[in-house]
Amino acid sequence: MPSRSDDPVAVALERAATLIVDDIRGLAVSNPVVLIDGRSGAGKTTLARLLVARWPVQGRVQSIALDSLYPGWDGLDAGVERALDGILRPHGRGLLGSWRRWDWEREADAESHAVDPALSLLVEGSGILTPATAKIADVTVWVDSAEPRRKARALARDGDTYRPHWDRWARQEDQHVRRDEPRTLATRVVTVP
Repeated sequence: MPSRSDDPVAVALERAATLIVDDIRGLAVSNPVVLIDGRSGAGKTTLARLLVARWPVQGRVQSIALDSLYPGWDGLDAGVERALDGILRPHGRGLLGSWRRWDWEREADAESHAVDPALSLLVEGSGILTPATAKIADVTVWVDSAEPRRKARALARDGDTYRPHWDRWARQEDQHVRRDEPRTLATRVVTVP
């Protein structure tokens, strides 16, 4: 069984986490906002987990995955709007925010979650890096990876649940990339093999 040091994806994400932790430390703020964007299967969620485990700021970090906010398979833009209106704008104004979890099985909103403006915030998900969200964030990350590898990782992770929706979701990601140019909004670009 190969070690993590033999896995080029793990090595790239570990290196990126180290650099982003340094970026966060360099801010010298008590409640930084970090956004991680990238296409499906790029490594956003793994990178977010690594950052949460190494979070360099006193206190808890609130980590929110857009997968919990997208209202269904056609909801990339709507999920980002929900994050902007319920999480990012209130946090940026020092106000308590909230978001509702999307129940994918029931196809309906579920319970609400509060977002404390005094605590750090990490939001990851496809579409999160837009001109509007970048203005509110302290560190913005674009995770880049070639489509065949991303697709293989995403389908290995989610299998038959995701397979019928891959193309549908990819079209929404394509639109986001063309419209918002998230790579140009990133303070840190991470390339994952």
